[in-house]
Amino acid sequence: MLPKTLEWKANLLRILDQTKLPHKVTYIECSDHRDVAEAISKMRVRGAPAIGVAAAFGLYLGIVDSKAKTYDEFLREFTSVERELLQTRPTARNLFWALERMKNILQDNRNELPEKLKRLLLKEAQDIYREDEDLCRKIGKNGAILIKDGDRILTHCNAGSLATAGIGTALGIIYTALGEGKKVKVYADETRPALQGARLTVWELIQAGVDVTLVCDSTAGILMRGKMIDIVLVGADRIAANGDFANKIGTYNLAILAKEHGVPFYVAAPYSTIDPALNSGSDIQIEEREAREVTHIAGQRITLNGVTVYNPVFDITPHQYVDGIITDQGLFKPNLLGKNFLDRGD
Repeated sequence: MLPKTLEWKANLLRILDQTKLPHKVTYIECSDHRDVAEAISKMRVRGAPAIGVAAAFGLYLGIVDSKAKTYDEFLREFTSVERELLQTRPTARNLFWALERMKNILQDNRNELPEKLKRLLLKEAQDIYREDEDLCRKIGKNGAILIKDGDRILTHCNAGSLATAGIGTALGIIYTALGEGKKVKVYADETRPALQGARLTVWELIQAGVDVTLVCDSTAGILMRGKMIDIVLVGADRIAANGDFANKIGTYNLAILAKEHGVPFYVAAPYSTIDPALNSGSDIQIEEREAREVTHIAGQRITLNGVTVYNPVFDITPHQYVDGIITDQGLFKPNLLGKNFLDRGD
C-alpha cells in the first residue's frame, strides 16, 4: 500500500517529503502555516489537489492559536495567513480554490465567535481532504472506461496518489483499470528539470505493482512513431473555461506529438482544477522557478557557472490538442465543459 501523502494527526499536518523520494520515505510535521507554506514552495508537497488540501490545513494552523476576541480581529489574522499561502505557487488552481472555500466559511459565519470559527475552519479543511479522496475515485472510474486490456500508456510528471489526497488523477485511472482486471504498460517521462517522473511516478507505480518503463522526455516521439503508445494520460494544474490547460513543462510537446501520430490525448483533473474565471490558457499565470533546478541534478552542477537559465515550470496546451477532459463529473470535450459544469460549487 502506498504511504499517505498528507495526514492530519494530533493537530499537526504530516506531509510526505517528496524531495527525499525515491530513496527515503520521511514525513515532516507542520505545526503552523509557515511550515506548510515552506513545504508547498519547496515542492515537498506538490500536485494541484494535494497543494489545495495542504493549504486548507495550513490556513487553519495559522489561526488556531489566535487570541482574537471579535470577528474583525480574527478576519485580519486570517487574511494575513491567507496572503502568505497564496504566494507559494501561483499556477495551481486548487491552492486558490481551497483557500476560497475556507474564506467562504468565515464570511458565511460572521456572527460567530472566533472559537466557533476555528472549529468550522478545521471541519472545512477535513471536508476538502475527504472530498479529494472521493473525486479521485470518481475520476478513476470515469477514465478507466477509456483503457483497454493491453494498452500502453504514456504519462508525464506525477498525477498519482503523491499529487492528491486519494489515488490520484491520471494514475488513479490506471489503478482503477488494473482493479478491473485490465493489464496495462506505462511509459513514464522523466520530466525534467525536477524529475517528478523518474523520482516519483516510477516509484509510485512500482510500489503499486504496475509495469512501468522510464523514458527520457525526448523519447515520446519515437515511441509514438513506432506505434508503442495507445493513449496519453496527464494531469493538470489549472484548466481554463475553453479547455486550455496548464500542466508540467513538456506536456504541450506531448500533445502536439500525439495529434501528429493519431494517439488519443486525455487530461484528468477534478472540478476544483477548472477555473471558470479564465477564458483561455493565455490568462493562466506561469510560475518560473530558480535556475538551480536546471543547472544541478542531485546537488551536482551539470553546466557552467553563471549560465542564463529560463525555467518555466508549466506550459499551456491549447484545447484543440485535447481529446477529452476526464473529471469527477464524467468525460468532457474541452469546448463542451459548459458554464453549468464550471459553476459547480457543492
